[in-house]
Parts: sequence; structure tokens; C-alpha cells
Amino acid sequence: MGNVIAIDGPAGAGKSTIARLLADSLGYTYIDTGAMYRAIALWATRTGTSVSDAHRLEQLAVSAEIELLPQRRVRLNGEDVTDAIRTPEISAMASQVAAIGAVRAALVAKQREIAKHADVVMEGRDIGSVVFPDARVKIFLDADPAERVRRRAGEMPGEQAEILTAQIAERDARDRSRAESPLMQALDATYLDSTGMTAEQVRDAILAIVRARISNGKANGGTTTAG
Repeated sequence: MGNVIAIDGPAGAGKSTIARLLADSLGYTYIDTGAMYRAIALWATRTGTSVSDAHRLEQLAVSAEIELLPQRRVRLNGEDVTDAIRTPEISAMASQVAAIGAVRAALVAKQREIAKHADVVMEGRDIGSVVFPDARVKIFLDADPAERVRRRAGEMPGEQAEILTAQIAERDARDRSRAESPLMQALDATYLDSTGMTAEQVRDAILAIVRARISNGKANGGTTTAG
């Protein structure tokens, strides 16, 4: 397996942005795990599959051909679904789909297969704790709730702050309480509070950790608070 950098954290913490910046800086492959779950949610919607039908959702996840391409393009079964998977409705359904153990198992297998052949940066909510417990570097990226709402507002212009606040609170509760792979900081992950930091500052802070760990051949945990 190549080097794996695992970035976990709650919704709106900036994981996707930072993961992309890190991958570009290091020449690693960026694996957008959220896009994979969104793709399954989209397919489920198109086939009329309910989120309560765990067996059918597992079948979709196992058989799905998901390609993660440059510029964040995503193909599902040969079709470019980049825009279709980014709607609020699919985002909400993806969170519910991700809570199904059999779906997660199917997609984790796909994620691990990708990492067998490349150095990767992966972000999500259980990358360091479940998907890659032996990752060379693990980061738990966080920010205070107001900062996370502000960042999400930048991704979804026009959405009211009150709605985004409620959505993030609901997402946090669901992610932390779900039975399968709940959001949690791995014991050997470095905690990084990014409140008040620019994306470039967060990237540089993590790059320093990555370079130190990889050069020393270590992955000891710690705590970093900034902002």
C-alpha cells in the first residue's frame, strides 16, 4: 500500500478543500469519499430505492462503477454525474446511505483497492479510524460551529445561515450517533482546530506534519490548535 493521509472531521470543517490542496502539493491522488456515497444516493434516487432498503442499496454499492477524475469530475457507470450529485437533496440522502453498514463495506473495499496502487489523500468521517487504521498520517480537522456555517455558506451561496446551521447540527448528530463507523477522532490522529485559518494555512500546517511523519517513519498522534 502507498502512503495514506487520512483526514476526518465534521461537516463544514473544510476537509475536501484541504484534501485537494494537499494532494496537489504532494502529487498524491485525492479520493473524494463523499462523492462515492453521493453517487450511490443518486443511483438509489433514480431507481426509486428507499434508504430503508439496505439490501438493495448494498447491491447498488457493490455493482457501481465509480470513477474519480481530475477537476473533481465524477463518473457513475460511465456517466458524468458531477453536477447531479451536488444537490442538497442528494447530499442529505448520501448521509443516510453512508450510515448503512453494508454500503460502507462495499465502498471501503473500493477505496482500499485504489490505495493499493497509489499514494492517496482521503477525507471523510471514519478514514483514520476504520477505512485506513494504519494510515501513515491521520488528521482530525475541526472548526467552531460558526466558522463551519460560514464555510458551507461559501459553497452554497444564497442558502440562509439559519438553514445551514440547522443542517450542520443535524448532520453532526447523525454522524456521531450512527451505529456503523461513527464520526470520531482516532486515538493516534492529530487534532487541528482550523478556526480563523485560511485554507493555505491549514494545508501548510498539515504538510509540516506529513513531512515530519513520513521522513521519520512515524505516525504518533498529538494535538495542534491554531486560529
